[in-house]
Formats: sequence, C-alpha cells, structure tokens
Amino acid sequence: MKKKMAIFGAVLAVLIAVLIFVVNYQNNQKTADNPYGKETLDQATIDQLDDPMYQNQVTPDELKEQINSGEPTTVYFYSPTCIHCQRTTPVVVPMVQELGIDMKKLNLLEFESLWNEYEIEGTPTIVHYENGEETARISGEQSVDAFDEFFHQEVLKDAPDKPEE
Repeated sequence: MKKKMAIFGAVLAVLIAVLIFVVNYQNNQKTADNPYGKETLDQATIDQLDDPMYQNQVTPDELKEQINSGEPTTVYFYSPTCIHCQRTTPVVVPMVQELGIDMKKLNLLEFESLWNEYEIEGTPTIVHYENGEETARISGEQSVDAFDEFFHQEVLKDAPDKPEE
C-alpha cells in the first residue's frame, strides 16, 4: 500500500511540475514585447494583455514626456485587480473612442511608485493635463453621465473639432 501511495505521489508531483512549466512558458510567450517594458508582470496584467479594453498603455517615462511636452494628455490610472476599474473600463473606453479622445492607460499594479508621484488616492482615476499641468480629475466608479460630463466639460472644452454627441 505504501508503494502505491509513493507512486501516486510521484506521478502527482510530476503532473504539477509539468503544469507549472506549461503555465510559465505560456506567460513568457505572452509577456514578450509587452507594452510595459518589463520582464516580469503580475498575472492580472498578463491576463489583460490581449484585451482590447486595455490597449494604449503608457510607461512612466512616456507619460512624463507626454505631459512635459505640454500637449493635452488624458490618463486613466487603474489596477487590473480593482473591481471598480473592472466595471469602469467597459464604460469609459468606448466613450473616449466615440469622442475621439486619446486616453492613455497607466497600470498602477505594475508601476506602484506612481501612486504618490501623481497623487492617486484610489482607482480608477482619470486625470487631464494641459501645458504640463493637471487641469481636471475624476476618481472612483462614477455614473455614465458623470464621465460624459467630465469628458465634455474638462477634456473637450477647448477642442471644437472633436465629435459631439
């Protein structure tokens, strides 16, 4: 009986090892050439790599450069593990696409040091910058109307060539 248990245990250990190898291999394939410029990513981020809702990612250096250029910049600070972000993303991403807003996304799970640098108190947070300065911010899970008002009054206010609803 002990011999059968030992064989069963050995087979189980080999199966677990093979499973770990396969998952790691698949994750390594997915993370090659990722938009974060990092070799290792949190599993929640890996799970979103192919999701169209989470494209248009920006790295910290790219964001700093864009803001410092003075160009109007809208940034969606989020975390893949945030339940409020998971409910907000499907609302705001189609909205900004329809409005013609180039909203950059910054994953705070991958760049935790940016919470303090950009004074983010919770996710999701959308911040709009003009001339290198923050001009507007909306935080938390909000109604569709609240996001619509934010984008029209704060982001599109000086852009008459942007489509209106």
